[in-house]
Amino acid sequence: MELKKNPKADVGKNSTLYFVIGLAAVLGLVYGAMEWKKYDKSNDYDISMNIEDQLDEEVPMTEQIKTPPPPPPPAAPEVIEVVEDEEEVEETVIESTETSQEEEVMEVEDVEVEEVDEDISVPFAVIEDVPVFPGCEGASNKKQCFQDMMQKHIRKNFRYPEIAQEMGVQGRVNVIFVIQKDGSIGNIRMRGPDKNLEKEALRIINKLPKMTPGKQRGRAVKVPFSIPITFKLQ
Repeated sequence: MELKKNPKADVGKNSTLYFVIGLAAVLGLVYGAMEWKKYDKSNDYDISMNIEDQLDEEVPMTEQIKTPPPPPPPAAPEVIEVVEDEEEVEETVIESTETSQEEEVMEVEDVEVEEVDEDISVPFAVIEDVPVFPGCEGASNKKQCFQDMMQKHIRKNFRYPEIAQEMGVQGRVNVIFVIQKDGSIGNIRMRGPDKNLEKEALRIINKLPKMTPGKQRGRAVKVPFSIPITFKLQ
């Protein structure tokens, strides 16, 4: 017995149409989901300012202090009394100091003016007769001989302080001293980078011999002299 198909019972008859409709529906749902927007619920607030309430401020009452007017000036007296001076004042008489020709003038004896021994100091560079260092009496240029003998004296008596060597201290000590009118050395001043170097420079200058004093216009004067002493580590 042969089975016969009913054309109405064919399931795949409109499958293509159903597929297209289902696909369109799915695409519509996906698009709607992507375009879906949600807004926060807004609350309606009254943002207007009540200006009238702010302007209605109570201003405190201030007490007004009235300053009293200044007192009137005192009235002038109606009658002015004139008081006469009863006491007499003696006048001072100034006598003239001019002498007349008739008056005799006393003779004044001659007054002797004592010479004042001024303490004059003349720099070494401008003095007429420079101090003479022992050994330079016969030198033609005593100024140059003086300077050479000073350098020789420093080299002979120079001794580097041990504590300054250990500390690595070096530098220049500027020394100023005065050759007095009797040829002695005095008023020694110095300035250097270290106290130990200054003490050594003082010791060297104190060993200077007595010299022939310098002279200005034939008179012995004080002569200041300056010289640098350099301390340098080898």
